Amino acid sequence: MNYKFIQNIQIDWAKIDKYSYVRNIPALQFENPLLFEKNITFFVGENGTGKSTLLEAIAVAYGFNPEGGSKNYNFSTYDSHSNLHEAIRLGKGVYKPEWSYFLRAESFYNVATKEEEYSDWAHPSQQYHKKSHGESFLALAQSSFRPNGLYLLDEPEAALSPQRQLTLMIEMHKLAQNGAQFIVASHSPILLGIPDAQILSFDDGMIHECDYKDTDSYQVTEMFINNREYLLKRLLQE
Repeated sequence: MNYKFIQNIQIDWAKIDKYSYVRNIPALQFENPLLFEKNITFFVGENGTGKSTLLEAIAVAYGFNPEGGSKNYNFSTYDSHSNLHEAIRLGKGVYKPEWSYFLRAESFYNVATKEEEYSDWAHPSQQYHKKSHGESFLALAQSSFRPNGLYLLDEPEAALSPQRQLTLMIEMHKLAQNGAQFIVASHSPILLGIPDAQILSFDDGMIHECDYKDTDSYQVTEMFINNREYLLKRLLQE
């Protein structure tokens, strides 16, 4: 039995405006259900291939605030999300998550501000603004991510050093082994290396399964580390 909280998604294109920019994103033009088969699923691909657009639509369709936070967050500082969420059909599992969170790197500052406003004596603030960006990210993961939860993360590596990415990787792996489900858009060759994760590539105009060592994140990083002097000489002379 598939115990995932979100088991699959489909897009009802009849609900998308014919002039919407999402119709021009090749990877999103799929007709069959997109299946989530592992407790950790990564969206990978070049910038502009639709990873964050789809992740955001899934989050809003599930009931999250577009700018991030838990499902209790309800605010808007800038309305930038597409209407794709209106066409997303979620194939939900029979169980509901005990915890959930939508983390967006680009709007985390706004979420941290609202976290302070929403706090009270029973729910004290974590005071994310008093920490560095990376420390805040990691503190949120360690305080808000728990077993049997659903977590949608958009480029969580953006504020994290390589060492902190390793820490987040350990947290994600541990939680996934205890019933948590993650759907993550990422470029991090560290996070993508989590064992037994499903990697969905948005490159080549379609969403398709991809092995870790076939991702651009891994290949470009490996090529640079192993051939740094040669590459720098070639690239900087052009």
